[in-house]
Amino acid sequence: MNLNISSFTSDEKAFLEPNNDIIVTALVVIGFVVFAMILSKTFIAFNDNSQALENYEHAAMIAKDIASYPSLQGSRPELISAEALDRIASPVADEERYLLFHHFSANMDFYVEAGTDDGNYKWIIEQGTVSQQGRDVIAASLPVVIELGSNARCVPGTITVKIMQNKWK
Repeated sequence: MNLNISSFTSDEKAFLEPNNDIIVTALVVIGFVVFAMILSKTFIAFNDNSQALENYEHAAMIAKDIASYPSLQGSRPELISAEALDRIASPVADEERYLLFHHFSANMDFYVEAGTDDGNYKWIIEQGTVSQQGRDVIAASLPVVIELGSNARCVPGTITVKIMQNKWK
């Protein structure tokens, strides 16, 4: 067999074969990158959803605990006193609000809305100024009975706990 360099360079198969491998390799790499991106987005979506569910469960637990908080109870343990809501929601009750928020969760930004189902009464209990701009809000509500002044005047209402967290960027 007489092989010389000129026959190797003049053979077109030798030049076409590496080009085909490069195209196939590029397609495999592109396919892997697309697969990695899809897998990454799926994980991020799963993580966001599981974190939102965890925060919702936390908000529901806080709402349940606030509904049975002794400082808010009316004449019976299953009632929430409108007078206590007025007292805690007023601007002069900073210390009482501070104790309420730190009793349930000192390290989370949240606020509480309470109101009657007919819309006649509404209370917002917040610690400082809570800004919702650029933040996700996760809320949980709990039906309650609100005692308006006396045991004879009880109306259905709702306690809503809204937890704020920074948006995912």
